[in-house]
Amino acid sequence: MGFQKVNTVDNKNEMQHFVRSLLDDVQAFEYMLEHDWFESDIVRIGAEQEMCLVHNKTFKPATINMEVLEHLKDMPWCVTELAKFNLETNLSPREFTGDCLSQLEAENLEYLSIIQKVLDGFDASIILCGILPTLRKHDLEMHNLTPKDRYFALMAAIQKHLLGTSFELRVEGVDELLVKHDSPLLEACNTSFQVHLQVAPNDFVKMYNISQVLAGPTIAIAANSPLVFGRRLWHETRIALFQQSLDTRTTADHMRERLPRVNFGSGWLRGDITQIYKEDISRFRVLLAGAIEEDSLDLVKQGITPKLRALQIHNSTVYRWNRPCYGISPNGKPHLRIENRVMPSGPTSVDEVANAAFWLGCMVAMGEKYDDVTKHIDFVDARDNFLKSAKFGIDTTFTWMKDKKIPATELILHELLPLAREGLKMRKVKTADINKYLDIIEARAKEHKTGARWALRTFTALKKVVTNDEAVTAITAAMVKNQKLNKPVHTWKEGTAADLENWQPTSIKVEEFMSTDLFTVQKDDLIELVAEILDWRRIRYMPVEDSKGELIGLISSRMLLRHFARRNQLEDKQAVMVKEIMILKPVTVTPETNIMEAMNKMRDHNIGCLPVVKGKELVGIITEMDFLRITSRLMERLEKQ
Repeated sequence: MGFQKVNTVDNKNEMQHFVRSLLDDVQAFEYMLEHDWFESDIVRIGAEQEMCLVHNKTFKPATINMEVLEHLKDMPWCVTELAKFNLETNLSPREFTGDCLSQLEAENLEYLSIIQKVLDGFDASIILCGILPTLRKHDLEMHNLTPKDRYFALMAAIQKHLLGTSFELRVEGVDELLVKHDSPLLEACNTSFQVHLQVAPNDFVKMYNISQVLAGPTIAIAANSPLVFGRRLWHETRIALFQQSLDTRTTADHMRERLPRVNFGSGWLRGDITQIYKEDISRFRVLLAGAIEEDSLDLVKQGITPKLRALQIHNSTVYRWNRPCYGISPNGKPHLRIENRVMPSGPTSVDEVANAAFWLGCMVAMGEKYDDVTKHIDFVDARDNFLKSAKFGIDTTFTWMKDKKIPATELILHELLPLAREGLKMRKVKTADINKYLDIIEARAKEHKTGARWALRTFTALKKVVTNDEAVTAITAAMVKNQKLNKPVHTWKEGTAADLENWQPTSIKVEEFMSTDLFTVQKDDLIELVAEILDWRRIRYMPVEDSKGELIGLISSRMLLRHFARRNQLEDKQAVMVKEIMILKPVTVTPETNIMEAMNKMRDHNIGCLPVVKGKELVGIITEMDFLRITSRLMERLEKQ
């Protein structure tokens, strides 16, 4: 979405004009291919670094990107991203040879350092991660959309094409996430390190198919997005979340096939690069248009390289994990690139460049080894490998060449790493760079430790001793600390509760401490059932809900004791239902209620719990035990000061 002047298509004439420009661009593209206009005597690499911004005291999203950019207005390499807590930097294209990899890392670190100096004034930090662990659902509401016309236009266009009533996330891992959301801003969860490889036109089909084959192994060794809303999901949940956040489809009676706008593809690429563009134009409605001032066909007739704005705008709204890119080099010649979008942001800059080195080296070597990789592996296996690696990361078993089943670590250590080394040598990359970055990949594979594995182990250990919110906050704090040292993730120690030393809960909301694994009853249930459940589950409060999940009452263990004491005194054996003794209008809070406000409400009403509702729907409960844990943590930190 690098084009500022885009808009939703509001009338038929505007749509027709844009579509004509789109079709003209495809014809112009074909003409340039047929007449050998494209640059093919040089290979360049580049990258885009996406990042999140967090407050130093809470490690929650810092929605300050526009304020930060005001301080960086003379630095065009830093730009906005979808949400106010995101930024992106565009790293310089450089020739794929020599010390290009260490240059890439040095430039990235320089840019991050410049941004961090500005963030210091806001008491905030950069964090590099596929998905920010401390993100909350309400952080992804439209008020946090970056105030740029093109983002408003994109959100409106996606909403317009939504076939159902809401966007849904359904992801299962160790835990499960099943949630509805009213906007596609869920996409802002995802941050990546996108790597570009310039490819000669004659090699594009071969190299694009190889990039599809390599997607799975690359994700497996680079995975860094296992936590969403305090749930342990896929090793690279970003893959599922990105697709579902922009998925406008809905279920239907008939099994009609509809590709999501975020997709791996429907088959191997055949013919030339324009086949991708033609498929995407055929499958996906135009979301955005723009003021297209050039006539691309007329320009090529004059021998002038067109910008192909219409084609690029449409291409920017179809999110292939390996995206074809058209650009114009400084010498005026057009060029082609493959944009690898599968790699997450982080865990550190050196890890990201190691991931890039692994992918780039494998691309080059496999390009030499296979004239047509599609003769050695089926597309369905490449796509299955992609999805399995997103789910299981470094624990994946792949279906590889000639239908061989092979674990990820074995494939990477014994087949792909040697290929990557050879490929980088072919490009005359300096030996020191090859060893530095590929040794990191080797260590990760041998120690079975990716960013995802580190986060999952840390979270599981922390959950035994702290609340859910404290666990994700400690993980985020540990990430920030390690990233500032630029230490490869395989050297990180697991995060602990000690990483919470600067945590301040006063600005935290109820949803970060409430229990969502609820045990409830309905008004016509027997009191004896309530008593047994309270005893079995060792809980003290039982919300009463109706068949639609709306809160209608509350029962406490104290109320039950009083009821049974009176019944014994009266020797009354008549069946009693929940509705006869429940509190009809319990005091409640919302997920967005400030934690201090909730504590005060509980104290003022002399009650031990607060059901949490959104509208009338029961979504959680917070009790005095939750507040006791918060207080205990604060006391521990005060003693250490």
